[in-house]
Amino acid sequence: MPHKITDKCTACGTCLPECPVEAISEGDPIYKINPDVCIDCGACVPVCPSEAIVEG
Repeated sequence: MPHKITDKCTACGTCLPECPVEAISEGDPIYKINPDVCIDCGACVPVCPSEAIVEG
């Protein structure tokens, strides 16, 4: 199941370079994960300082 970014996101951008398939993009006001591209690797989860990324 693809991951998703919750409202806890502070749009810091820490997760962006961690995604190997570039499924994360800037949103307004928070970042978003494209569920059609996400491969559920979880690389973004441990780098998020606000713990905003969860399994969808």
